[in-house]
Amino acid sequence: MTPLCWERFIPYFEERGYRCIAPAWPGKDRPIDEIRRDPSALAGLGVGEIVAHYESVVRGLDEPLILIGHSFGGLFAQILLDRGLGAAGVAIDPAPPRGVLVYEPSAFRALASVLLTWRGWRKAVRWSFARFRYAFVHSLPPGEQRAAYERHVTPESGRVFFQGAFSLLSPHGPCRVDFRRSDRAPLLIVAGGDDRIVPASVVRRTHRKYARSTAPTDFVEFAGRTHWIIAQDGWEEVAGRIEAWLAVRGISATA
Repeated sequence: MTPLCWERFIPYFEERGYRCIAPAWPGKDRPIDEIRRDPSALAGLGVGEIVAHYESVVRGLDEPLILIGHSFGGLFAQILLDRGLGAAGVAIDPAPPRGVLVYEPSAFRALASVLLTWRGWRKAVRWSFARFRYAFVHSLPPGEQRAAYERHVTPESGRVFFQGAFSLLSPHGPCRVDFRRSDRAPLLIVAGGDDRIVPASVVRRTHRKYARSTAPTDFVEFAGRTHWIIAQDGWEEVAGRIEAWLAVRGISATA
């Protein structure tokens, strides 16, 4: 997807006094139709390059950010926090960092079309509507499923999926974080109870990995939410819980 997926969250937080930015991944700073026509800029793009891009954005600002990411963005937020950046982080349905095992059948089924693509790590891969429906929006009404697909879904770098799926084989790869680090900013990890591509059980395992850190690491799960948790009906509850958590941690807009 592109930053358009935050079209509900951004006005919600801006109305509450926050200044929001949603920079695109490299190669995605174009209209969706253009990305669909020519996704070649995404071919071979990896986690390391994407995180480096966001790190340069964060370091170029004059105050620490609250880093909020969804799916792979949730992993990126954790990596940036691990590098000492950000005033706080929120990882929503996050792709798991290295060391978090994934053995849920729905996760494999959701990613099978990508991971079985010949030399997919070198290509920009495309999601069919059927694959998107299964992985992201299976419990939504059919009209909402199709509308979300047509409005948001673009081709994607295949490499990031391979890096995530095979991170255990790469001890020095880009998907790692130091779970024991205690001098990082607070982190909230959010799970959707009906998520198929990053099941709530995986997100809970990610949270438990931080148990030996004394840095604040909190967890919340929303029952019945799919991977489209940031935009499906009820997204306001998710945004509101994040807002309340920030206030508890003393990082609200007024603070």
